[in-house]
Order: sequence, then structure tokens, then C-alpha cells
Amino acid sequence: MLRHALAALCAASVLAGCATTRVTFPNATPERPLVVPADEHRPAGAGPFPALVLFHGCQGVSESTHEWARWFRSEGYVALVVDSWAPRGIGAGCDAKTPDLPSTERFDDAIGALRYLHHRPYVDRARIGAIGWSNGGVFAIALVNGPSLERARRRGVALPEPGVAAAVGVYPGGCFSLVNELAVRPLLVLMGAADDWTLPGPCVEMVENMRRRGADATIVLYPGAHHYFDVIGQPRAYLPDVGNRNKPDDCCGATVGYDDAAFRDARRRVQQFFARHLKRP
Repeated sequence: MLRHALAALCAASVLAGCATTRVTFPNATPERPLVVPADEHRPAGAGPFPALVLFHGCQGVSESTHEWARWFRSEGYVALVVDSWAPRGIGAGCDAKTPDLPSTERFDDAIGALRYLHHRPYVDRARIGAIGWSNGGVFAIALVNGPSLERARRRGVALPEPGVAAAVGVYPGGCFSLVNELAVRPLLVLMGAADDWTLPGPCVEMVENMRRRGADATIVLYPGAHHYFDVIGQPRAYLPDVGNRNKPDDCCGATVGYDDAAFRDARRRVQQFFARHLKRP
């Protein structure tokens, strides 16, 4: 098992200056680890580089996820895009009929991703961050949330030290489950003020409560922006079939659309946030 845990099954897809490789790693589920695939976007050079773990939303790994990863690579980070859907046979999981995974499963994928990065000689394990979108956003937050980490320890899943240095949630789902909890590392949340899929209210409450308890937590709301405000080329549209817990009467439907001003400001804030917390002076 240890030999398997330390091995990456890599297939190079780009080998010109900057490498992108398909890798796998075992997640951290005790006694029954699942082999999880990921795409690693790596800068040219020997490193060691700071690194980021990227968590997709319910739609699965998308071109937008990879566009962010390529941008992070250009900024000097190893970007590991974790694919939690493929090993579980889930397609575009936004349909209301798609069953929800237990929250522990994606959390265990995240811990497996961190263990994988810790065994890469070109990664500085003291400078690893996390970022997630929508369904994946809450798991990026969980990696810096003290009570989430304690619950994981009680079931035998420990965050590898020194842990995650900073995290970003982009229109994260699940804020309602963390409103009374506490980020123990810097946290940035970015949301559209008009988001009707992951409502801003619970995330605002979460961040305000954390700040009152001394956390380094910030939330930015973009006026008029909706879910997928950072998905380049996404037209403004209403998706009638996606599951939406905020619509208990008819279960479904949400507005999405790219917002150029919000996207550009989000890029600037993410760049500054991770540079401050992950890059050496």
C-alpha cells in the first residue's frame, strides 16, 4: 500500500518547457482508499515551487478549471487539478438526480492530493494552497477550517503537516454548514452578489463569524454577477435542470454567466492573495 501511495502513474501530455501530466494517487479514506486521477500543470525548472490543489464543481473538471490551472502555472505554481468524479463514475453531476457524495469522500481526495504533492521533489510542501469552485469550494475551505480538520482526525484522516497555507473558495457551496466554524489559515471567498445557486448570504455570515473570532477571512461580492462569473465564454443563461437546494418547491434551476469585470478583479485578488501567502519574499 505504501509503495502504491508513493507512486504516480504519469503520462506526459505536454513536454515543451512546461509539463502537464496525468497522475493518480490513493485518497485518504481509511482501509478502502480510492485511486483518484488528477492533471498536474508544472512550471519549467527544478523548483521547488509553491503548489495549489484545484477542486472542480458539480460539472466536473472543465476547460475553465484547466484554464485556471494553466494561469497558475504561468504564475509559477504547480497546479494539481483533482478529478473526483471519474473514479466514481459520475458525469456532469449537476443534475438533480445525481446523488450527493458523502462530504468525507471529496475531503479524503483532498488529503490524498496533499500527500501526493508532499512527495514531489519540485514542490515546496510549506507553500501549498487550495482553491475550489462551487461544490469544490467548500472542500478548499474545509482544508483550512479547524473543526473540519478535527472531525477528520477523529475518523483517522490527518492533514499532512504543515497543512494548507491559504485557501480560496469561488462561489462555494456549503457555507451554510460552516457558519459557526473557524478558519485557522487565511481564507478568501469570491462570489457574485446575484448568485441564485450558491447564495451569498450564508457565506457572508460564515466569514463575518470567523472574523469576529479572529480569523484572517475575507469575502468579496461582485454586484450583478452570477454563478460561473469566471467561466470565459459562458453566456448568461438559466439552467433549468441543475439541482438547487435553494429551490425546495421545484428543486432545480440556476442562473449562470461570465462577467468580465468580476473575472478580472477575481484574478487580481487571487494573484495577490496567493503571492502574499505562498511565495517567498
